Amino acid sequence: MTAQELLEQFGPRESMDYDLVIVGGGPAGLSAAIKAKQLANESGKEISVCVLEKGSEIGAHILSGAVMDPKALTELFPNWKELGAPLDTKVTQDQFLFLTKDSALQVPNWMLPHCFKNEGNYIVSLANVTRWLGQQAENLGVEIFPGFPAAEILYNEQGAVCGVITGAMGLDKEGQATDQFQLGMELRAKYTLFAEGSRGHLGKQLIAKFALDEDADPQSYGIGIKELWEVEPSKSKPGLVVHTAGWPLESDTYGGSFLYHLGDNKVAVGLVVGLSYKNPYLSPFEEFQRYKLHPKIRETFEGGKRLAYGARALTAGGLNSLPKTVFPGGALIGCDAGFLNASRIKGSHAAIKTGMLAAEAAVAALADNRSADVLAAYPSAFKNSWLHTELNQARNFKPWMSKGLYLGTLMVGLEQKLLGGNMPWTIHLKHADHECLEPAAQHQPIDYPKPDGKITFDRLSSVFISNTNHAENQPIHLTLKDASVPVSLNLKTYAGPEQRYCPAGVYEYVEKEGQPQLQINSQNCVHCKTCDIKDPSQNIVWITPEGGGGPNYGSM
Repeated sequence: MTAQELLEQFGPRESMDYDLVIVGGGPAGLSAAIKAKQLANESGKEISVCVLEKGSEIGAHILSGAVMDPKALTELFPNWKELGAPLDTKVTQDQFLFLTKDSALQVPNWMLPHCFKNEGNYIVSLANVTRWLGQQAENLGVEIFPGFPAAEILYNEQGAVCGVITGAMGLDKEGQATDQFQLGMELRAKYTLFAEGSRGHLGKQLIAKFALDEDADPQSYGIGIKELWEVEPSKSKPGLVVHTAGWPLESDTYGGSFLYHLGDNKVAVGLVVGLSYKNPYLSPFEEFQRYKLHPKIRETFEGGKRLAYGARALTAGGLNSLPKTVFPGGALIGCDAGFLNASRIKGSHAAIKTGMLAAEAAVAALADNRSADVLAAYPSAFKNSWLHTELNQARNFKPWMSKGLYLGTLMVGLEQKLLGGNMPWTIHLKHADHECLEPAAQHQPIDYPKPDGKITFDRLSSVFISNTNHAENQPIHLTLKDASVPVSLNLKTYAGPEQRYCPAGVYEYVEKEGQPQLQINSQNCVHCKTCDIKDPSQNIVWITPEGGGGPNYGSM
């Protein structure tokens, strides 16, 4: 059944009205909600604020390294320590290693640019920090609806955004209503903030509809794959932050790893691979597993136990790739816009700050009895903020690193160490990630080692510990514009790259009646968005599944 047919049969939709609707219960969305309520309380005015979160609970879909700069959090809650924010492990030591296959060269700390120094920062579980923010938001009277994805955007007669529609529940695989069917609700708002994280599916629509990226460089993404381990007590060094570049990635492939020692013998380890890579045989998941076999890395995990796994795309293009962040009726905040600072490997402080700035603009507009217009005060405040200064100093990081490890390292070192980020030139990205993949005929397959079940693992056992689940009978949320393209283009020209760039085993080619066919195992999807980004013809479109599905990250 089409959306229109469902509406005719089961409608009309229920609707609720708010001053402010926020899509996404991550650091950006919750900080916006909190700031709006704080400002309303200060002025003695009542503002209704609603946060929609597609995960089963706040924090369920939050995945990050994460070393957190507390600067923005301190602005939001100067007393966050007293309020019990879970920032418990202060960084005590930085190490930066260049890896070859068998060796590791540590860069002396005096040579490290400021962006690689983490003094004053904290190693955190961002999922836990987000849960804490959710509690603070509820204490202030914010209405939070977990398990309710925003599936469609509402527009008024003038074409301005005026809210969202939540996803329908209880459809079967063919899109027919079951006896569990519930029509999605309209949540109408004077202003709507979109905080869906990297490659948000509504954010993507808004960027296209309002041509928000027409004056920006193409956006650039990475995929981050992460595991949480419990290591032997003798190997635990709380506060140690290790970053690496080089092996296992070729020098022309952007990427690097992180290894963060938390308390309680926990270590977070991960690899980020830039999605501008050329070789269709490359598998970010397998590169990560291989990375753990390096003698310098392996020693941390021998005798330990893997506790959790996850993967998520990150928006890494930086300032030059930022779209316009406002349009009639709303704004993009956090990673939905792309405020991550790739040179610092940090985005949560930027998410919190942009959430606060957008909330300030929205509350000021509401105080003037405005609605559904352009919140011009938000980008203006961003341009005058410390965050703009920080991102401007790092604006060339991703463009330089896309030119290869050696030239990139040299130029980033020059710009950051010698010039302090105050360089008179700007380097631009020329290509979107999906344009970078080269035909398989130009490359050799990569021979990855088989998983040993101790240090390295396969995809399915990894997805299992991510607690990922989707109702088996719901419509597939990984949609194809043209069902023939996977075989005729992806398999024929690129050797089926979706089998390798997906970190969850969602895509596989099977034989049916003697012909290859793409099988989509959508239950495995961890909502990383890599397929939506990297598919060479942009034929795969990620849409929201039924609410509450996907991973459930406990302390990632």
